[in-house]
Amino acid sequence: MARVRTGSVAALLPAAGSGTRLGRGPKAFVEVAGASLLARSVACLAPLVDEVIVALPEGLALPGGLPARAVPGGPTRQESVRRLLEATGAGVVLVHDAARPFLPSRVVREVAAAAREVGAATAALPVADTLVRAGEGGGWGGLVPREGLWAVQTPQGFRRDTLAHAHERALAEGFTATDDAGLVARLGGEVALVPGDARLFKVTTPGDLALAHAVALLWDAGGDDA
Repeated sequence: MARVRTGSVAALLPAAGSGTRLGRGPKAFVEVAGASLLARSVACLAPLVDEVIVALPEGLALPGGLPARAVPGGPTRQESVRRLLEATGAGVVLVHDAARPFLPSRVVREVAAAAREVGAATAALPVADTLVRAGEGGGWGGLVPREGLWAVQTPQGFRRDTLAHAHERALAEGFTATDDAGLVARLGGEVALVPGDARLFKVTTPGDLALAHAVALLWDAGGDDA
């Protein structure tokens, strides 16, 4: 493990997924308006952190000129994050999905600050849509109150020792979670909710990719002010 540097911040990008639902090969390398999802995410993070580390699929390398370094990814996202943690000694880590390429600097700064203060934090947005539970046969089964519900985004930020402990416990107990904040929360740790951004949607389906191409036109013209 790298020597711990308490005052530094590292951005960790688990980008070893196959992108099955998108159907265009490794998702991080899919291009939107001339730049890959990975390159866009790194470009948003690199000016605001001390280092960017990416977990890549076996056999793939980072494109030249990208201000980041790579480690081999694992068979699961959770394992990739664990390997990324081992590769840095930063006191605060930000775990970000490369498939969320439009990342405002305000969100990065606020998540990092909350993580340093509380121990764990995540970007999130209050749920705005009406929610229903499916009934038998897939029909309308009833409304789900949305008050107090938030949709989780990334980055998620952590004091490094907080997230490392959560991963160690999960590995020892054979537990998996859909995100890293869930690993901390299951141990009773507090996770601060930091207001995210509607542009921080995740590119998962062909429809998301089409939306990303549209957003990129504005983003590339104005960045955070788009």
